[in-house]
Amino acid sequence: QVQLVESGGGLVHTGGSLKLSCAASGSIFRIFTMGWYRQAPGNQRELVATITDGGSTNYADSVKGRFTISRDSAKNTAYLQMNSLKPEDTAVYYCSADLQRMGATATFRYWGQGTQVTVSS
Repeated sequence: QVQLVESGGGLVHTGGSLKLSCAASGSIFRIFTMGWYRQAPGNQRELVATITDGGSTNYADSVKGRFTISRDSAKNTAYLQMNSLKPEDTAVYYCSADLQRMGATATFRYWGQGTQVTVSS
């Protein structure tokens, strides 16, 4: 069993900051890429940011310069520091992890349950 648990969502005013955390646990052999996605009501899920096990990062244009993704590989945890938040950042944020389970050869993507981020104007 593998579980991803997100935390850190909440309500914040425009211009405020939040830091999301995503902890992966279970029978994990190796985590490759971890990522954050978001889905606003009526919209498709979209990429926010990803980080590889080598530390390479990728961001959606809409969050570049405002959001920072990081990870602590020893803790199997990824973070998303969100600054200068805007109302359009309001969404459910989901964590993902592309990982290999103990005793397995294939890599699969796992998802967290999501955490709500609401930015008021």
